[in-house]
Amino acid sequence: MTRPRAQAAARAQGPVGEVRIIGGCWRRTRLPVAPVPGLRPTPDRVRETLFNWLGQDLSGCRCIDAFAGSGALGLEAASRGAVEVVLCERQAPLARALQALVQRLNAQGVRVISGDALATLALLPAGAWDGVFLDPPFEDARTGDERLTRAALRAAQRLLRPQGWVYLEAPRPWTEAELHALGWRLHRHLRAGQVHAHLLWRADNATP
Repeated sequence: MTRPRAQAAARAQGPVGEVRIIGGCWRRTRLPVAPVPGLRPTPDRVRETLFNWLGQDLSGCRCIDAFAGSGALGLEAASRGAVEVVLCERQAPLARALQALVQRLNAQGVRVISGDALATLALLPAGAWDGVFLDPPFEDARTGDERLTRAALRAAQRLLRPQGWVYLEAPRPWTEAELHALGWRLHRHLRAGQVHAHLLWRADNATP
């Protein structure tokens, strides 16, 4: 018999093999999820809540999806009006799949970069972005190695405009003290199954 907690986690993760765009011009569009070990798209329920937090309409925004995977986060932003979205993916087969998907959607403002997330973040223009999505591999965090997450949070500081935000997805909740030490202030938090979703504002921004 499947236990209630396992059922809840399964619902939070969504159907295997595809996710769907929740809102905007590509609403209900289904995105394929390649059978790649460690690939874990942000669940539909979590993305729906995140974009409720962000106010649904991202018209004119510029966003970075630093660990793009299926592209669900970045493409959701583009669907809701983001004028520029960078999808960064280090695994070449996934990056090629993302490029094919961008072409299929005729997503004019979406750019795919095949490469390491931290290296890409270091090359992007400073102070030019409204939001950064950070969904690094859970495997590192589960083994206690969170250097990648911490480095990505530091890198995002340089990239964002004063009113910019970061979305962080992790297998555990990050405390306010941990985030503040990295220059961030926790604005919202959600747990869905094994996923902890955090919406962060810059600690020096008193009025998000």
